[in-house]
Amino acid sequence: MILKAIILGIVEGLTEFLPVSSTGHLILVNNYLDFTGDFANSFAIIVQMGAIFAVILFFWPKLVPNFQDKKDLQEKFQLWLKVLIGCIPAAFIGLIFEDILDKYLFNPTSVAIA
Repeated sequence: MILKAIILGIVEGLTEFLPVSSTGHLILVNNYLDFTGDFANSFAIIVQMGAIFAVILFFWPKLVPNFQDKKDLQEKFQLWLKVLIGCIPAAFIGLIFEDILDKYLFNPTSVAIA
C-alpha cells in the first residue's frame, strides 16, 4: 500500500504542472496497480489536494490582494469573481451528470483514447 501511495504521489507531482491530465494519469496508474474502489478514489482526491495547495502557495501573491491598495483589491476581486462564475457551469453539469461522467469518462479506456 505504501509503495502504491509513493508511485501515485510521484505521478501526480510530475503531471500536475505539465499540460497533461494528472487525473487521467492517476486513473491509468490506479488501473495498472489494481488500486480501485472508494479508498482509491478518496486517495486520488487527497493527493490532488496537495497539488492544488502547492499551486495556491506558488501563486499566492497573484491571488491575494494587498488590502491597502484599492486598485489591487479591485483587480483581485474581479479575478475571484470570474473564477467563481467560471466554476458554476462545471459544478452544475458535474452534479447533474455525475453518474454518466463517472461511467463513461473516468475509466482507463476513455482516458487512453483522450
